[in-house]
Amino acid sequence: RLKFKAFKDKIALLKTRKLGGLEEQFKLAPALRLQYDSAKIAASAPKKAAVLALFYPNSTDETVFVLTKRASYKGTHSAQISFPGGKINKEDASLQETALRETFEEIGITAKSVEVIRELTPVYIPPSNFLATPYIGCMAATPSFLTNYEVANTIEVLVADLLNDTALSKIDMTTSYMKNKDVPCFKLNGYVVWGATAMMLSEIKELLKS
Repeated sequence: RLKFKAFKDKIALLKTRKLGGLEEQFKLAPALRLQYDSAKIAASAPKKAAVLALFYPNSTDETVFVLTKRASYKGTHSAQISFPGGKINKEDASLQETALRETFEEIGITAKSVEVIRELTPVYIPPSNFLATPYIGCMAATPSFLTNYEVANTIEVLVADLLNDTALSKIDMTTSYMKNKDVPCFKLNGYVVWGATAMMLSEIKELLKS
């Protein structure tokens, strides 16, 4: 278990520690993603997006973070588990602003209540041609979430569960763009977390283990 005070004591280190980068992300990357090197990604001219990994204390003062279950719709990422976030708007001054704006729109958390700790390694998402930049942020108190139509529900995950290697797994996955492929994933709170979100969590896990 990671008490929130212990997490707060780590923040200065989290800001300066070298990121695991693609090496850590690729531990949880689907085979499709491994086919894209930086030149191929650049040639795809991906759309920019940003997400927020938001950490906070739960009711027993343990450190948790929030994931969202996407609402079902006719699209590539329907009903998937992800961080709050989305594509950049022309009004956004930066990708960090995108992450905070989308977090407010999707789960009702105001930007001023979030301390942004750092930017992480961007993740390329081939099926939707997005390059998503994750940010880690924290809140001093347990939030109340107010979800919009894009979010079916929020999922509160103990950091201790993410750090436990028993959460690592593989799943046989069939989607609109792959059939019966073994995909690495995290199993958290009974949910399967795979793809870009799992890649981000793999880098976050390594960072938090420092």
